[in-house]
Amino acid sequence: MQTWFQKLIDLSSIASTEASLKEALPGLVRELGFECYAYLNVQPVRTYAVSNYPAAWQTRYLSRDYMRVDPVVAAARAKMQAFSWAAGNPKEVRSKAVRAFYREAGDFGIRSGVSVPIRTAFGHMSMLTLASNKPSLSLETDIDQLGAVNAVALLHASLEHYDATPTAARSIELTAKQALCLKWSAEGKSMRAIATIEGMSYATVNFHLNNARKALDAASLAQATALATKLKLI
Repeated sequence: MQTWFQKLIDLSSIASTEASLKEALPGLVRELGFECYAYLNVQPVRTYAVSNYPAAWQTRYLSRDYMRVDPVVAAARAKMQAFSWAAGNPKEVRSKAVRAFYREAGDFGIRSGVSVPIRTAFGHMSMLTLASNKPSLSLETDIDQLGAVNAVALLHASLEHYDATPTAARSIELTAKQALCLKWSAEGKSMRAIATIEGMSYATVNFHLNNARKALDAASLAQATALATKLKLI
């Protein structure tokens, strides 16, 4: 795999456009004996994928927030180094949710693979997964950790540079009242001012802003406002 990671570095460096990078990745993945790949950029709320997984699986994975169940994502966060994985025997998995997740992934031909997580800006994480429909995976040599991290870091930088269009993204929806109150907050209005402007009670404004903050998984109103603005929800 050391040679393969070098090829990924070369590809990420030489690709002149987002389209050329995306076009070349599937062939490079198959060269290593895998069927598909998934680059996952994990951020609060704004999580998205660039992948050639089946479109139906990508949509289901993000819309149902399977990251909270996916053992590979959990292992990536815990290890923060390249590792191989396999679904294994469903009877050995205690969690009903994880068993169901493995069954669904298997239905789409995702049964084993290699994942390489990296730390990105502001404490976030991105990861590249190479997936196979084989029930188990046997690597001839250990994964070159340094080569893996360097390759995925450069791929991440290239996709960020091109502001790559996701093949799937987790969608967040705000109610009209939540968006309205957040918009006024972004304009610098206090909750009492918003209540006066919109003819609401202070408690109602607080209710909508608090629910908007929860929907955006934000720790504060300021963060919720910033996220909603970034995601063009307001």
